Amino acid sequence: MTLQSSGTLTIGDARIEYRMTGPSPDAAPTLVLLHEGLGCAALWGDFPQRLAEVTGCGVFAYSRAGYGASSPAALPRRPDYMHVEALDVLPRVLEAIGFRRGLLIGHSDGASIAAIYAGGVQDHRVRGVALMAPHFVVEDISIASIAQAKAAYESGDLKQKLARWHHDADNAFHGWNGAWLDPRFHDWDISDSLAYIRVPVLIVQGENDQYGTVRQIEVAQEECYCPVDVALLPGVGHSPYREAPDRTLAVLRDFADRILRLHESEADRAA
Repeated sequence: MTLQSSGTLTIGDARIEYRMTGPSPDAAPTLVLLHEGLGCAALWGDFPQRLAEVTGCGVFAYSRAGYGASSPAALPRRPDYMHVEALDVLPRVLEAIGFRRGLLIGHSDGASIAAIYAGGVQDHRVRGVALMAPHFVVEDISIASIAQAKAAYESGDLKQKLARWHHDADNAFHGWNGAWLDPRFHDWDISDSLAYIRVPVLIVQGENDQYGTVRQIEVAQEECYCPVDVALLPGVGHSPYREAPDRTLAVLRDFADRILRLHESEADRAA
């Protein structure tokens, strides 16, 4: 298909909104952005444009079902919803856009989805994964912050803020919040997926992340057999690309340049 700068994909029964910046997948590597638990394509702001400019790659961002202008999700979400997104939905999204080569770049839930995909699909087109504020295991700090978000949604202004970005703010919020606060979710653990990743991994995390600690980094270093680069950013919380965009762009640019140039050099030698 020919990707416009914005549009919709039909994935199963869902209508999925997307935004495409820079070269198309047939012209250059593609960086696929996977948003956080309350994110969407629009909430990346100007980050995709800036990422395309510093890397020369195409940047594709989409809103998962339940978010942005995409179709609502069926609620309540099951505790394995990120596995469903990674192993069922994401492969069809990549196929629909004609993905040929590039990186997966995820934030928070999106980082976990990227890790599950990289460990579960073994897609030779994915040359590396960059994970911002990932979750591999559940920590007490995560549950406490998500419970605080529930209070802010029910009695504060969070619902009003989210309504600016999501056609159905209740669907977006409760789909994420309800799954994480489900008692069954306390046993959620994707460290087994990390052991099967066979491409380089970059982890970008803020030292002041209110949703996770360096334990997430330690889990990746313990479980991964592939190279794991770490950028731990001082003075930054859960959203490095919003709180420290320049530093985050620099780290992602260097990772993308190194990984994608390596593959191009290998292809040239093979030719």
